[in-house]
Amino acid sequence: MAIVDVTVIPIGTAGPSVSEYVAEIQKVLAAYKEEGKIDFMLTPMSTIIEGELPVLFEVIQAIHEVPFAQGIQRVATNIRIDDRRDKKRSMAEKVTSVQEKLKQEAY
Repeated sequence: MAIVDVTVIPIGTAGPSVSEYVAEIQKVLAAYKEEGKIDFMLTPMSTIIEGELPVLFEVIQAIHEVPFAQGIQRVATNIRIDDRRDKKRSMAEKVTSVQEKLKQEAY
């Protein structure tokens, strides 16, 4: 299983807010999740998606197309992939691992 950090940036919007585009992207991701293909988490700066790598590439293409479908003529998409093959780790497990280590240290 891989984890992808992806940011879709519509260029040439009418104003500085892009939340309407982010909302439409989240709907696409929710549909993939309902099919059991991925899990995802919205963050203030990007979206984290986990699943099998070939499916993630399909999902990335689908969400990259969202701003175009809304009339935007240029889109930049940034992708960062964590593809670990020695262990199967979910994004939640990775966060839990760090939190457990923090509990072990006295502050």
